[in-house]
This record gives sequence, C-alpha cells and structure tokens, in this order.
Amino acid sequence: MTSPVPASRIPEAVHRRRWAILGVLMLSLLIVVLDNSILNVAIKTIATPAPTGLGATQSQIEWAINAYTLVFAGLLFTAGLVGDRLGRKKVLLGGILVFGIGSALAAESGSPGQLIAYRALMALGAAFVMPATLAVLMNVFEREEQPKAIGIWAGGVGLAIAIGPITGGALLDHFWWGSVFLVNVPIVIVALVLMAWLVPDSRDPRPGRLDPIGVVLSVVGLVLLVYGIIKGGELADFTDAKALGAIAAGLVVLTAFVVFEKRSDHPSLDVTYFRNKVFSAAMSAIALVFFALMGVTFFGVFYTQSVRGYSPLESGVLMLPLAAAQLIFAPRARLLVDRFGNKATTTGGLVLIAATLAAFATFEADTPIWLLEVVFFLMGTGMAHIMTPTSVVIMQALPREKAGSASALSNTFRQVGGALGIAVLGSVLATAYRNGIEDKLGLLPPNLRATAGESIEATLGVAEKLGPRGEALVTPAHDAFLHAMHVTALCGTGVALIGAVVTFLFLPGKPPAGQQRETEPELVAAGE
Repeated sequence: MTSPVPASRIPEAVHRRRWAILGVLMLSLLIVVLDNSILNVAIKTIATPAPTGLGATQSQIEWAINAYTLVFAGLLFTAGLVGDRLGRKKVLLGGILVFGIGSALAAESGSPGQLIAYRALMALGAAFVMPATLAVLMNVFEREEQPKAIGIWAGGVGLAIAIGPITGGALLDHFWWGSVFLVNVPIVIVALVLMAWLVPDSRDPRPGRLDPIGVVLSVVGLVLLVYGIIKGGELADFTDAKALGAIAAGLVVLTAFVVFEKRSDHPSLDVTYFRNKVFSAAMSAIALVFFALMGVTFFGVFYTQSVRGYSPLESGVLMLPLAAAQLIFAPRARLLVDRFGNKATTTGGLVLIAATLAAFATFEADTPIWLLEVVFFLMGTGMAHIMTPTSVVIMQALPREKAGSASALSNTFRQVGGALGIAVLGSVLATAYRNGIEDKLGLLPPNLRATAGESIEATLGVAEKLGPRGEALVTPAHDAFLHAMHVTALCGTGVALIGAVVTFLFLPGKPPAGQQRETEPELVAAGE
C-alpha cells in the first residue's frame, strides 16, 4: 500500500502556477494530437494533381496518416524513459522544436513521398512531447487534484481530435494545402517561450535503461502489420501473398518483441504491468475506443464531403458537437466515477460509443443533418466518460516516479488503436466499396477500372474527367460508398461492444461509501 504523499512535496512556487503550467501543457498537446486529425479534411486536396495538390493515391494518403501515427506510437516507450532520465522539460522543449521543423518541411513537400517522410519527422518530435505533458502534470498536482487535472487533459485530447478538421477546413478555404502544417509553426514558437518560462523540470531518480532493440522490433512489427492490412484493403483481397505475408511477418516480429521485453532486464514495455487486470482492462478500453473512433472519423469525412457535398470547412464544423461534448463532460466525468464507480462509467461510455457507431449504419445520402450532429455529440459524451476514468486508473496504478512510463503506455495504446482502426476499418471500407462498384465500371477503359475502384474519390475523379459520359457513375459511387460505410460502422460497433465487455468484467466497481478516494488506488495496485 502506498502512503499519502505530503503536501510539501511540491514547491509552493510551482503549486501556485500549476493551472498556468497545465495551460502550457495543453497548448503543446493540442498541436501534436490535432495533427493526427487535421490531415483528414485535406485528403481530397492533397489527392488532386499539382499544382493544387500532390496527386497522392489513396494508399499514399493512408501512409501519410499512419507514418505519423506509427512512429509516434513506436517511440512513446523510449520517449517516456528519455524524459524520466534527462528531465521532462528538456524533452518537451526538444520534442516541440523537432515537431515545428517537421511541420515547416511538410508544408513545402513536393511529392507524396516527401510528405510521408516529413510526417514521420513530425511524429518523432510529437512522441517526446505527449508523454512528458502528462508526466509533468503528475508532478505539479497533488494526488487529490490529479483526477480533475487529468480530466481537463483528456478533454484537450478529444478537443484536438475534433477541432483538427475545423482548423484544416478553414485553412483550405483560404490557403494552399501546406497551410494545414505551416499553421503549427507560430504555435510551436509560443509554446517554446511559455514552456521555458513556466514549466518546472522533473525526472525519475531511478530511470530505466533505454531499449533500442525493443523500439526497433515494435516499430517494424507495427509497420509490417499495418502495411499488410492496408494492402489487403487496396487489393480487396486479404489472401493476396503480399498482404498475407506482411501481416504474418508483422505478427511474428511483434511476438518476438513481447518475448524480448519479457526477458529483458530493462524493457521499454514492462509486460508485468499487464498482470494487473484493472490496468489491462483500462488499456484495452483506450485502444478499442480509438480503434473504433479513428476509423469512423476516416470514413465520416468522405461521407460529409463526397456524398453530402459539404466543403472541408463545413465538414469540420459538423464535428463541433463532438468537441463541445468533450469540453462539457471530460472535466466532470470524475463526478460520475465518484457516484457510480469506474466500471459503470467506462462501460456506459463504451456502450454509448457503440450505439453512435451503429447509428452510422442507418445514414443515407438524404438523412437529416441534425441527426449526424446528435450522434457526434453523443459520441463525444461517451468518449469523455471513457478517457477520464481510464487515464486516472492507469496513472494511479504505477508509482508517481514512473509517470512517464504510464503516460507512454497509455498513449501508445491510444495511437496503436487509432492506427489499426484506420488500417482495418479503412481496409473494410475499401474492400466493401470495391466490391460494390466493380460491376458498374465495365464501361470504362481497362486501364481506368482499377484506379476508379480504389475509393469513392477515385471513382468521382474518373467520372469528372469523362465529362457527361461519367455522370452515370456518380449515383452508383454514392450507393456503393454508403453500403461500405454501413458495413464499416457495424464493425466499429462490434469493437466498441467488446471493449464494454472487457471493462464490465475487469474494472473495479464502486467502493463502499466514503472510501472511494482511499480505496481506489489500492484496488488498482492490487489488481483486484
């Protein structure tokens, strides 16, 4: 059992400015998480041939998204350890600087390959920022204030995911596609100045050793796995040798990673943490909700822009209810936890997410848009009541000195869940779409059929080039996409329900009245 930490542990000067420090951390967090979602509304523009865009194919667009996500996830283990060892403030400053440089380069990309490479550089910086923000938070707030601070932090994550498309849409309405990356640069400069001034340094007195072999195995394994999944969707054939071989190789490398980490005396991923059922359930909930949510965000943009005809900015504004729900409920989710316990709150949130995903399976081209707004609001509400309690459980399951490791694990599972969500649900979408449109492409020249069947954007692009002859493809493209979206949404629903079952079975219920604050950390530590 861990004894309470005395109030004098945090210097008075730091304690007085703790909310200002949280504000600076939120600014840093906002841009690195926002960049995971800001690219979505720019997909259509970047896919347009030069000079308007880069002429990127759908698979190149997916890699532009996942290059960021996979590097981000693969390096979070090590980034947390580096922060524990060198000091979180130094790592924050260095990470945000690299992120800013990568953003400036990405804005000037001359080809899809360059964009993918510079997105990976941005992720390198972001990987060192995100775990450090939560680790600093845990070291400037006393334990009794941590749930409130984590609630605000979790709200910032959801807010960034929601306002990314709005920001991107507004920029694309007035500037060229690179502006969605260049906008990061002035924010980075402001964040650097405020960090240097306000944020105190902290480190782990007994930091772990770095684990380069583990990092390489995890990144290689994830890249192979995601490549195979995306390839299978692109070909509409998961039994293809390239797709199947890459998936199998990825699983073998990831298995080797787990075995290596289990035997290592300085693992980047300490698998012993997962013996704690509560900790494992909370991690699973985070991964599964982001799996479902990022996949839906991916196809939601195509639904609003390609089928409903909204502009990038209008498409982004449609997601405002999701942001509003995050802002309203994330800081208050702890009140439900106090009243009903972690199990009921998190399970209820996942069931609500599942219901909103199922609603997408009913949407058609003429569905009243206010229904979409209601669904987005409920989705944000569900997410807020998952992120806050699971973040608190995870952070309080480990000693304060290991805050960087706990944060890295939490964010890694979030990012891996999101990357796999885009890859798996994106591939389901691509496969279902190709199967639905193939019969309608017979009149096209053979050299255009494969291209036109890749996605709704590809079909509509070919139709536009054909002029009046291509108009006959528009309605079948919309119908095929809606069918594919329904199939994908139901897959996401199933994933969210699996998460609900996991949290219902393994998260702790409500402790006896009046003892929640004292007993909850003990339950987590004991793995009950």
